[in-house]
Formats: sequence, C-alpha cells, structure tokens
Amino acid sequence: MTKTNRIRHNPLEERGSNFGDAAEISSVAAIGQGITIGESSDRVERIERLRPSQMQPDRFQPRRLLPEVVRRKFFQSKIDCYQAAREWMAIAKGDEGWQARIQELLDMGISFEEQGQIKPITGTWVPSGDGGYVFRIETGERRFWAACLYAVKEKLKEEPELRVEVITNPTRQRQVLENRHAQSPSAVGQACEVAALMLEEMQVEPDPSIEDEFDYFKQALGRRAPRGLWPKLEPVMQYSTRRMQQMLALLQLPTPLLEFADRHRIPERVLREVLALPEDRWENALKAAALAGMTAEDVASLAEKSLKQEKRDDALRSPERIAFSGLRKFARATMNVDEDERVFLLDGVADEVVVQGFGEELIPS
Repeated sequence: MTKTNRIRHNPLEERGSNFGDAAEISSVAAIGQGITIGESSDRVERIERLRPSQMQPDRFQPRRLLPEVVRRKFFQSKIDCYQAAREWMAIAKGDEGWQARIQELLDMGISFEEQGQIKPITGTWVPSGDGGYVFRIETGERRFWAACLYAVKEKLKEEPELRVEVITNPTRQRQVLENRHAQSPSAVGQACEVAALMLEEMQVEPDPSIEDEFDYFKQALGRRAPRGLWPKLEPVMQYSTRRMQQMLALLQLPTPLLEFADRHRIPERVLREVLALPEDRWENALKAAALAGMTAEDVASLAEKSLKQEKRDDALRSPERIAFSGLRKFARATMNVDEDERVFLLDGVADEVVVQGFGEELIPS
C-alpha cells in the first residue's frame, strides 16, 4: 500500500461517506493494512473518514460523558449515537451540569464546521458481534459526541464524517494523556484514571459483562499496588503518590453519587470531606456542595457539627436516659386514667422499687 495525499474537507458537511462497504472494513481490520509512521510500532498511518455510526466509544474510558440512563441504553445497543444525543439534550434541559457539558461539545462541533477537525480520533477495528467490525475509539470521544450533538441540533440530512487514525495497540495511558491535554477531567474522572492505569499495569482487563463501569474501576480499591507502580504513574498523572491514593479513595462513593459529583465537577477536597461524614449524609452534602457552592471548609464544618450531634445522640441513647424517658412517659400515661387505676399503678411501681432494694438509692439524702 502506498501513501496517498487526501483532500481535507469539513468533517461535518452534509455529504455521503466515501468509505468502503462492510467487507472492506472487515478486510482492513483483519489484515491491519497501513504504513507505519516513523519508528513507532503501535501507530499505523491509515487515515480514514468514518461516520459516527461506524464507531463505538470505549465503555471503560476513565472520563465519562453520557448520563447513566442514556449510557446504559447506548452501550446495550438499544439506541444509536444520534438517539443518545437527543435523549442527552432532553435531560440537559432540566440540569445545569449537563447543559454546560453539552454546550462545550456543541461549541466544539461549531469549531469543526468553521475550522475543520484539527486532531483525528484514534482507535482500532474490533469485532462488532454481528459478524462485522466497528471502530472502537481510543482517544477523541468528545469529538465523536460533538459531531453527534451538532448533527442532531442542526438536523443534518447526512451523517457527518470524522477523521480517524488507526492505532494497533491502544492503551489506557494514551487515553489519560489525551484527556489531560484536551480538558482536565473532574475529580471523579481523575480517580478513574488512576484506577485504570493501576489495573492496566496489573493486567486486569475490563469484563464486558459488567453492567456498571464504575465497578471495574473500584476493583483497584482492594488491590495492593505492585512495587514501583506509583512512581511509574507519577509522570503520567503529574501527581504525587499520596495524592493519587487520595484520589483513588473517592471511588468509595456509590455510583449515583459518583455520577453526580462528576457531572457537577465537585472538587477533590470537597469530596474527601464528604467521605468524612456518616454515609447517610453523603448525598445531602454533595447536593449542597453542587447547588449551594459549599467549599471543603464548609463541608468540614458540617462534619464537625455531625460529630457533635453523634455524641449528643449517644448520650441520649444511654440506659439512664432511656429509663428516664420511660418514666416520663409512664407519668404522662397515668394522668389519663381514673384515680383508682392511678393509685393501683403507682402502688405497683412503689412495691417494685422496694422489693428490688432501690428505695434508699433513689431518695435523695
């Protein structure tokens, strides 16, 4: 195969695809045709223009973009990328966090139209399950969704086309580096990045049968890192070992709270303070942090008040307090019976106190 010059054109203009049929796709994926760029063995200079319907984002990409309810249906092939974009936009109408994320991607789609696609999407061809092949995205998922959202918003008659570059050896490290250069991930996204890098080094591959992708990343919580792993990850994450371990600990939050914190980009320090609270108060604290703009100091103050309340509650639950509370309830109850019944009840209590030998102790000297 010889290298050919290609005419650059707008990846979002309304035109048909010039990409080959399914047989050609299968052939290219199967034999890995292409010209190696430079001396790297994991990059293949096969630049193509694909439609989003020919592509599939990586389910286990550390940075999550879609809302959970849309994400599940999309990756279960119940809806296509354009239906997912429509549902995502509908959800965003009532959520400022999603509105901000979608607007960023739409702005990217507009920039494609005005300036063209500067960086290609990278990925590799994998079996699709229906006997064919699909281009699984390694880096550039934001560009993928930018094209889908823009196509839906502008009601394009033809699918947009995006420039892709075939990579024979995709890695989590490349995903992390791409994420950090394109847009700094949220604290939750960075926690997933640390987990993904750690699991890749330990050769723990994602299980496609996992329904909740966060469960894959959470596997890193219970594993002992091999010797030398953390120093190896420091140049990639640009954080100290201690900081990465603190990030990893954020994955203790349950999935709905992780998704909420990711969507609203709640800072790492705030999330760490939330984890210091009793578990039953995590949700309210996260909502307060997102909607009321609480800082880490605000949440820490909330934790301190919570600790004082717990001590007060413990005191109120002591046997002496419980007994005293019962006595007060008994006294109030006797006021609702007739005099003869009241005398009978009080005589019974007096006899019990005397028989048990508590009389002298209960009567102040």
